[in-house]
Amino acid sequence: MRQSKKPVPTKSFEERLKRLEEISSGMKEGGIPLEEAVNRFEEGIRLAASLEKDLSRIERRIEILVNSPEAEDEKPELELFSGLDQEEEKAPDR
Repeated sequence: MRQSKKPVPTKSFEERLKRLEEISSGMKEGGIPLEEAVNRFEEGIRLAASLEKDLSRIERRIEILVNSPEAEDEKPELELFSGLDQEEEKAPDR
């Protein structure tokens, strides 16, 4: 009988971050066998890569939302916080 492959539920960002923190603190404490340390390190690398990928995707979404023109004839801002640079130039030196 052939087993159907069930989709593996994806853990949330917060769950993966918590697991990465657990791995990190466990490795800092030491006292684990070398083979287990290597396995944890590999898991940590995979988690860190997936978290970084998620953060990049979220950052792109935020940039799109922030830079979207409100009116059809309005040009989008090219910098995320471009107004701050102009305010700093206007501020008197202290």
